[in-house]
Amino acid sequence: MRSVRTLIPAALLAAVACCAAACDGAAASAPARPAAGSATASGSPSPAAPASPAATGGRTGATGGRTEWPTFGQNAARTGAAPGLPRAGKPGIQWRARLDGAVYGQPLVVGGDVIAATENDSVYALNSSTGRVVWRKHLGTPVPRNALHGCGDIFPLGITGTPVYDQATRLVYAVAETTGYRFTLFGLSDRDGAVRVRRAFDLATSRNDPAWDQQRPGLTIGGGRVYAAFGGLTGDCGAYVGAVAGLPASGRGAQVTFFTPTAREGAVWATAGPVTGAGGNLWISAGNGAAESPPYDGSDSVSELSPALRRAAFFSPSTWADDNAGDQDLGSTQPALTPGNSALIVGKRGTGYLLDTRRPGGIGGQLAQLGICPAYGAAAVSGSTVYEPCQAGGTAAVSVDAATRRIRLLWRGPAAADGSPVLGGGAVWVTSYASGSGVLYELDPRTGTIRHELGLGEALPHFSSLSLADGSAYVSALTGVVAVRGA
Repeated sequence: MRSVRTLIPAALLAAVACCAAACDGAAASAPARPAAGSATASGSPSPAAPASPAATGGRTGATGGRTEWPTFGQNAARTGAAPGLPRAGKPGIQWRARLDGAVYGQPLVVGGDVIAATENDSVYALNSSTGRVVWRKHLGTPVPRNALHGCGDIFPLGITGTPVYDQATRLVYAVAETTGYRFTLFGLSDRDGAVRVRRAFDLATSRNDPAWDQQRPGLTIGGGRVYAAFGGLTGDCGAYVGAVAGLPASGRGAQVTFFTPTAREGAVWATAGPVTGAGGNLWISAGNGAAESPPYDGSDSVSELSPALRRAAFFSPSTWADDNAGDQDLGSTQPALTPGNSALIVGKRGTGYLLDTRRPGGIGGQLAQLGICPAYGAAAVSGSTVYEPCQAGGTAAVSVDAATRRIRLLWRGPAAADGSPVLGGGAVWVTSYASGSGVLYELDPRTGTIRHELGLGEALPHFSSLSLADGSAYVSALTGVVAVRGA
């Protein structure tokens, strides 16, 4: 996890089985913007005055029959698939909301509102139709560039991981990093942003100094807890060890914590965050660790964690020592859970490993492996097809079959599509972020051919992704959020 590119670091089974064809379903942060934010609908100026809850047609959380995107990847399995959407059409800019800092996480969509969190430690609710500000809550002062000791590439460092919405508590949860290197879980009312939960994560150990931590992955909720994962700053500076920590959603009760069992590094930083599997267990990937020769130190791995964050099983490639030495680990994407008790993981080396989730196999225990692409960001899943976020050469569609122990590369492209794909409206949606001015592609899920492409006119963060709801796409940008109609 050493390079700049590396760290800019139930219904689950039905969601995994959803077919893309049938599912109707980076750079430094931009300068701070005015706190209230502003929106431009279809390129026409509009005032930045906050809208009342009534103006949204209902408060956040009151769905009113709308489709939603309440967590990274739409659901706890992180499939990135939005069910129930209309057939995709030709996309066009709907509105732009310029907020008070860069948005690195996926925008959430709950009820009539889009929830976005910024590196200025603010959380916004925006009207999904117009982009007008419904409410904004500023949670603290982010860590400035001069306090990061020459490391990192997100400045300032505030809220980086995607928040999560919990229907049970009707709260939006976000983790804000504030001056003094404090990571605090906030639970905000979906009605007006009022703080209902405030609880600091305790991450300080003899191996881990929070001054060198970064909370990049999306949050997840399960079993009454909110889980957040932690890695390091770009450059892997200082004394840190990758971690997952869980706090009660109420804010009251004991914290549970898992640290990668390595002397140093082993970041848990893939942008999707922990993936929920059978029995509520969490699946994570970890980056390169300290060991570059035996004995194995638990890094460069896929791990299954119990809700109490005890490691139940793991997989690591037989090349783990070389991966650690050369920064070629598995930590750059999340494990993609697929049918037949299987999972696909693709990391920086570019090799895809098919795993049996009942017996992940320890070191070298994969069912099959295939060279696919160096992947960074979040994969999407539709049945037995996984859409991987390739850093170069375009999105890869990969078919997996645990029964026959087979991985097949179906298609690649377009070459510039380096963002994290999502699925909905009978299309694959993926961005291009490396060019400096973002592009959104609508792809045919059978062939990968471009149906439409749209210049977004905004710089996008590394590992750029988007959310889908009600015929629109919502893309995070270094200036705020861009809404695209026709998705």
